[in-house]
Amino acid sequence: MNGKHTSNHGSRNGRDGLESRPDVIQKSRKTKSPDFEVENHGTIFLLRPISDAARAWVSEHIGQDNGYQPYYPTIVVEHRYIADIIAGIQGDRLAVQS
Repeated sequence: MNGKHTSNHGSRNGRDGLESRPDVIQKSRKTKSPDFEVENHGTIFLLRPISDAARAWVSEHIGQDNGYQPYYPTIVVEHRYIADIIAGIQGDRLAVQS
């Protein structure tokens, strides 16, 4: 997010922005275990880093002080930002599972 997005945790609607992009949450490389798990809670998502590489990615790209992060290193993400964050994770060749 690097200062690009701020977290308001408000909701315009109950849609997560992924309904038109079923390919967004998928494994981007063949591994036995994903690097991240994503949990959909309606207006927010929880992005849970599982691997050491995922925890390093979260530290570098999001950080503990970016918005309200009570479960860090699990990241609370507003629904409208999750698709872009997942695309960034996959662009860095890490795997995401929902």
